[in-house]
Amino acid sequence: MKRLILFMALILAFACKDKPKEEPKQVADQEMEEHMDEKEDGWVTLFDGTSFNGWHLYNEGEIDEPWKLEDGTMVFYPPKDRQKGESYNIVTDKEFTNFVLSLEWKISERGNSGIFWGVYEGEQYGQPYLTGPEIQVLDDENHPDAKNGTTHQAGALYDMIAPSEKAVKPAGEWNSVELTVNHETNQGQVLLNGTKIVEFPVHGPEWDNMVSKSKFADWEGFGAYKTGKIGLQDHGDIVAYRNIKIKEL
Repeated sequence: MKRLILFMALILAFACKDKPKEEPKQVADQEMEEHMDEKEDGWVTLFDGTSFNGWHLYNEGEIDEPWKLEDGTMVFYPPKDRQKGESYNIVTDKEFTNFVLSLEWKISERGNSGIFWGVYEGEQYGQPYLTGPEIQVLDDENHPDAKNGTTHQAGALYDMIAPSEKAVKPAGEWNSVELTVNHETNQGQVLLNGTKIVEFPVHGPEWDNMVSKSKFADWEGFGAYKTGKIGLQDHGDIVAYRNIKIKEL
């Protein structure tokens, strides 16, 4: 009888020991199902947290330092020995016209960055902001640009449309953004942390009027390209981005 009890105990011990081996497969299956659900909904991953595939330095080549991959995020660390004229803005390889862009950003204390769309690459344009309108990424509490008017605060259509309410989280915390640009319906909007804070036309007389009242009034290429690349800005401060995906409309 003692031998039988010992034998059964050993069987149970090995069964319990082997059970966890199934868990990684269950997690992998769940991740695959979520990925398939995204594809069925029309979402395409632009940054999967493991590489910079699908992105490059604006007007240049592959992304290297000072951008780094850390724990599923892309993080920009401004170089201390930056040479005059050097910049490390990054853009997507692919161009988009009508879309919903979803991502998360985290800014450092007193930090500044931005999200561009409609970016055109060419020797005549040294920076993505010369063509691409910007959704502001900012530490509203501590960065001086937040004191230059509400159209310079986090979530704003920079220098044109201010957030309708304060929805940004403090520096060091993740903020979620959903940017919609639809030239078919002439509608653009920004959701910050689930709250709609900005609405704007994306072309035509109303758009032109907004631009004419902004710092971009005399910038020949600004907002001129309905189809362009998505860009993330090097503004000289530490910033992190993750969970970047897009749905074309």
